[in-house]
Amino acid sequence: MKVIICGAGQVGWQIARHLASERNSVTIVDSNAELVRRAADTLDVQGVTGFASYPDVLERAGANDADMIIAATHSDEVNMITCQVAHSVFQVSRKIARLRAQNYLGTGALDLFSQNHLPIDVVISPEREVADAAMRRLLAPAAFETESFFGGKARLLGIALDEDCPVLNTPLRQLNELFSTLRAIVVAVRREGRLFAPEPGDQLFAGDQIHVFTHDEDANRTLDIFGKSTRKMERVIIVGGGNVGLAVARALEARTDRMRVKVIELDREQAEKAADALNRTIVLNGDGLDIDLLLEAHVDRADAVLCVTDDDKTNMLAAVRSKSVGAGLAIALVNDPTLVPLLSALDIDAHINPRATTVSSILRHIRHGRVRAVYSMGDAEAEMIEAEVLGTSPLAGHLIRDIDFPEGVLVGAVMKRGQVLKPTGDLRVDEGDAIALFAMAKDVPEVERLLQVSITYF
Repeated sequence: MKVIICGAGQVGWQIARHLASERNSVTIVDSNAELVRRAADTLDVQGVTGFASYPDVLERAGANDADMIIAATHSDEVNMITCQVAHSVFQVSRKIARLRAQNYLGTGALDLFSQNHLPIDVVISPEREVADAAMRRLLAPAAFETESFFGGKARLLGIALDEDCPVLNTPLRQLNELFSTLRAIVVAVRREGRLFAPEPGDQLFAGDQIHVFTHDEDANRTLDIFGKSTRKMERVIIVGGGNVGLAVARALEARTDRMRVKVIELDREQAEKAADALNRTIVLNGDGLDIDLLLEAHVDRADAVLCVTDDDKTNMLAAVRSKSVGAGLAIALVNDPTLVPLLSALDIDAHINPRATTVSSILRHIRHGRVRAVYSMGDAEAEMIEAEVLGTSPLAGHLIRDIDFPEGVLVGAVMKRGQVLKPTGDLRVDEGDAIALFAMAKDVPEVERLLQVSITYF
């Protein structure tokens, strides 16, 4: 498959890395020659320097026979025009655009994006993706990462193991025996910075970060088993009243289990806008780093503080300051991946990576129709893939224990006729089932073979 990626920033680079590793023909376009050079030197991709919306630039990138174009430059308008040119001039069949401005995404605005108007097949809004990720963090406060699968019937939980975790030094095989009715599987472990798929005989240690695939109904029990309390969120403070903070506050207001929510926003105009848009939420105009303002907002009694300004360091410092005066849970929006290793030492409970959420969203939309969901884990180190089992797949008609999965692939769950089942060795995988697979990046091509689909592609 031939793909053109417009924009060689963090998101474009990660998407190019994914697709190039899966043996696709990838060309990356950017007006910044240095970014193009970096991509071409470090990835198996072609590079073209120029403005992505220019027809001659797209022609040099191979748009005449491209299967897909992904417009992820820093400009919404350039992304939209790029898709229009790709459609009108080159008849590119699949067009994806990243759009940041919420004005393009309001009520009725999506009517703009159709073959009769702006021919964009999929619109990705990073701020909406980040807001959704923030809500998932708040609703699973004991997990540092969470993602839904099987239409919300299952979850991938990231859990940091502490010294008081009751199941440390216990082989995973024995855990399955001790909790035989628990519909949960440890699919990944990060230890000393390295992510890997564990073996049944592996043990867990304090300091490990694990990913557990669990039935949604068993999520709280799973957290309890790994030593995490599942307290209810009643008081939430949001530092940052921009589009992300505002979207989260609106979502919290819409919940039936009412929460007491306060928003702190430095910019007066934005604070007034947030106050006008919200009904029950208190909006305070001021600096989220101001300890007096935090105490005025009763941060010491907050169950959670969500820091989502547009500055990483502000988010981290606000989270640290909030925890220092008694906040229960601190979540920070962090764009720079090099800052993430500092979070644990600073006692920041969880973080949201806008790049990872956007990359995962784009991947979900460029995969084959039989692949229902893809979640990118870590720094594009692995993926959690949900897919339908085809009759032609080597999986169909076989017991899980008889399937020759690569070392870096684990089954998280199988869904049969709407029921999510734990993947025991004697569970048979049939045509029409949905299966959730954890796969290290190097094993994705083999997962393609097993599923009998190209995970790349529309």
